[in-house]
Amino acid sequence: MYLFQTIKSSLDNLALQKSRSFLTMLGIIIGVGAVIAIMAVGASAQDLLLSQVRSMGSNLVGVLPGAADESGAPASMFGIEVTTLTYEDYLALEELPHLVAASPYIMGRGTFVYLNETKDFDYLGVGYDYVNVEDTSVELGRFIRQEEVDSLARVVVLGSGVKQKLFGNDDPINKRIRIGQVSFKVIGVMEERGVAMFQNQDDRVFIPIKTVQKILVGVNHLAFIRAKVDKEENIALAISQVENTMRFRHNIEDPTKDDFTIRSTDQALDILGTITQALTMFLVMVAAISLLVGGIGIMNIMFVVVNERTREIGLRKALGAKRKDILIQFLIESASMTLIGGLIGVISGVVIALVISISVNYFGYDWQFIITPTSIIVSTLMAIGVGLVFGLWPANRASKLNPIEALRYE
Repeated sequence: MYLFQTIKSSLDNLALQKSRSFLTMLGIIIGVGAVIAIMAVGASAQDLLLSQVRSMGSNLVGVLPGAADESGAPASMFGIEVTTLTYEDYLALEELPHLVAASPYIMGRGTFVYLNETKDFDYLGVGYDYVNVEDTSVELGRFIRQEEVDSLARVVVLGSGVKQKLFGNDDPINKRIRIGQVSFKVIGVMEERGVAMFQNQDDRVFIPIKTVQKILVGVNHLAFIRAKVDKEENIALAISQVENTMRFRHNIEDPTKDDFTIRSTDQALDILGTITQALTMFLVMVAAISLLVGGIGIMNIMFVVVNERTREIGLRKALGAKRKDILIQFLIESASMTLIGGLIGVISGVVIALVISISVNYFGYDWQFIITPTSIIVSTLMAIGVGLVFGLWPANRASKLNPIEALRYE
């Protein structure tokens, strides 16, 4: 009953100064709201990243140019051109027993012209087995053949989005388009795939890898090689075989001198999960700084409250209130203020996360709205803890007031 009366008294005191109480709680509201929103966005972003990688398939192995440690990515992933991977490497890997499909890749961007239509699109130089590696298919016409790769044929397969933007409802098969000044024949249109790995797969054009190398970009190296393993249980063996083949071809005896990096889908998931979790925790810690600022604001206001209610404190002590009674009362007031601010902050953070989720989904991404009970509980406890810690000093000061001096206070 005593505790209930103390809490009621604390809330009544806060209600008497609504504007001041709200402004005092504002730091807590912003801090808790930011923590909730960041944790929700971090969890949703991680889910989106991992789902994008999983959509590629669980039995894929990628070979990238440049060395990297076990938990990192090679320099080529950060836009640095590394030329150690060649088409001949791809041919050697294609012969390995547990790789059922493989394709080399090289990327570029060009201006595509058909009649009066001129559009810029990304193009991808690939091998004939691309459709098997990526688990996709051709909707109209056919895909690239090996003889067209070998002969540097000037043929293209359009993504469904490219076809619609250049040809509309017309049949594009056997029509000719220009990429820059080079003429190409359209031999196929891919089925619609949507967004994968944060890129619209339908707004791409697929060209024989050697045609891209020799005619469009003038290079001899590859961006990467991707291969499909026959069974998931053979991924580790397949990676070992790829490593041995690459070291043999590149005359590498010391594994620490590798000029390539091999990653499986599972490894990519682990790396992405670690990176996103670390980034989320960093941002949460930054957001939590506002809780510290809010706590300092609460401490300052509580000192003001103690001064304003000095005579009340003296009267209570004169009537028999003990030091712990005064201490508990002011601690409860401080904790109540941060708890209310924390609850408002939780609601604000949830609303912000929901708005972000709706906005991202509007642009075509499968962004899940994820709010974990842990984030709400942790944020609320942090808010209460801030109130208790920063309210302790002024509450302790109030409890130590001499009743006679307090009654004389003007």
